[in-house]
Amino acid sequence: MTAKELKQKYLEFFEKNGHTIIAGAPLVPENDPTALFTTAGMHPLVPYLLGEKHPAGTRLTDVQKCIRTGDIDEVGDNWHLTFFEMLGNWSLGDYGKKEAIEFSFNFLTKELEISLDKLAVTVFTGEEGIPRDEESAETWKSLGVKPERIAYLGREDNWWGPAGQTGPCGPDTEMFYWSSEEDAPEVYDPKDKRWVEIWNDVFMIYNKKVDGTYEPLAQKNVDTGMGVERTVATLAGKSSAYDVDPLFSITVQVCALFNTTPEELEFENIKPVRIIADHLRATTFILADGVTPSNVEQGYVLRRLIRRAIRYGSELGITSPFTQQVAEAVIDLQGGFYKELREKRDFIMEELAKEEEKFNATLENGLKKFEKLKVEGSKVSGKDVFILFSTYGFPVEITRDLAKENGWTIDEEEFAKEFAQHQDLSRKGAEQKFKGGLADNSEVTTRMHTATHLMIAALRKVLGEHVYQKGANITAERIRFDFSHPEKMTPEQIKQVEDLVNEQIEKAHPVSCEELTLEEAKERGAMGVFESKYGEKVKVYTVGGDSQVKDAFSKEICGGPHVQNTLELGHFKILKEESSSSGVRRIKAILE
Repeated sequence: MTAKELKQKYLEFFEKNGHTIIAGAPLVPENDPTALFTTAGMHPLVPYLLGEKHPAGTRLTDVQKCIRTGDIDEVGDNWHLTFFEMLGNWSLGDYGKKEAIEFSFNFLTKELEISLDKLAVTVFTGEEGIPRDEESAETWKSLGVKPERIAYLGREDNWWGPAGQTGPCGPDTEMFYWSSEEDAPEVYDPKDKRWVEIWNDVFMIYNKKVDGTYEPLAQKNVDTGMGVERTVATLAGKSSAYDVDPLFSITVQVCALFNTTPEELEFENIKPVRIIADHLRATTFILADGVTPSNVEQGYVLRRLIRRAIRYGSELGITSPFTQQVAEAVIDLQGGFYKELREKRDFIMEELAKEEEKFNATLENGLKKFEKLKVEGSKVSGKDVFILFSTYGFPVEITRDLAKENGWTIDEEEFAKEFAQHQDLSRKGAEQKFKGGLADNSEVTTRMHTATHLMIAALRKVLGEHVYQKGANITAERIRFDFSHPEKMTPEQIKQVEDLVNEQIEKAHPVSCEELTLEEAKERGAMGVFESKYGEKVKVYTVGGDSQVKDAFSKEICGGPHVQNTLELGHFKILKEESSSSGVRRIKAILE
């Protein structure tokens, strides 16, 4: 079974069972500033899991592209990936544990024709304040799963979420497939790696708050996740996600760059090939969502992925530019399902060419700096290694290789200390920056979000209709908003925008919401960002009129949350206007 076939079977099965197929969201979360990337299928659905009404109903299913970098050092083994596809189905206050488990069982045993002998499951064992999940265990037993194949495990194994620092979460039940050709043992052993996880049903019945405590959700939900690459590889009897398409064909393309094939490589060389394949696939998708390489946030992760790929290419002896060739393979393989890859092909190629050229210069500069290092005895100072890394962008792995070639070692303890201090500062900065993110739907962030709608409308009236949202980050402390505009705003323009927003606030406009088809919303002049993510019906929030009135002050397609009346916002003030990137300006604003 191919990835394409699995996705089709999954969506068709859940559509037959009353679920609406919705479009996957972009990789950059729209409503959660506590996370840089969409990390799971439920991530874009947070407002609806917290009680917002979804235009497509209470039963949903989709394929979601995801990025996770927490295990980046493990990428290149058999299963760890930076970019992956996740199949999911959701109940938004509709069905519960029993029905969710029955759906999973039927899909696995009937649609995928997996023998019950090859399946085992885990459920949450409970902890103080959260009960043992006997309901899930009993449901599995009623479907024929033997008690010996059911394991009760703790939070580390059977708890999921939240996707960011706050939000919906809860206990889960996980399904495992026996991947060996030997007969499966009667008793399931969670430590036996021949059992491979292929599906996860999460029962989102709690909300984690900003202070770290949990409260029961008024709306009980079900969120499931099945990794496409892992499942296809497992069912095909492969021992690695890199042994099935699309990743296999991408690794073939990488190998062709130095005239070999995956089958001819030893593991020490196949791992760098896999890292390049994974990183450049992730890179291609991130670029397709409009992110550009930089030294902050999503752009920093993107730059790190590109540079790691180039560094491993250098290790394999690839001497000419190659990132574009690998990206072409990604686009050809996955551009049919993900149309944005083909639509953004030129942009992707241009950014990769610029970054590769820039990093090759960094490598050259770093080599010169390395040659000037003062080495006492045979040990390179950890502080010097960190300066090479942090100031000149020179990868630590290359410094280690060069030191070894010279018969030197690196003071790893000193480097680790410098690096830990750097990480601690970064972490503290991030915690402060993301404190009280929109994902918790707090009153403050809801006000900020609504004010952003008014600001966008005001910017378009003052600067022109070329202004579109390019990115947003809303916390309890401030609004940060990126928009398309070629030049610095004048003080007069900034004041005009402030005055327009405050004028609308003082008019005490009600904030109305209407569900429309995407076509109807466009016809009525509603603005929207990332159109590819919308389903058949969307929510249109209007201020200063209603959705029928084309000259309403603000009319946007959005998932919420919003205030009921503009008077709730207080006073709007722009703190700063600055450049974000070429052709993109950034505003930081507050509500007083």
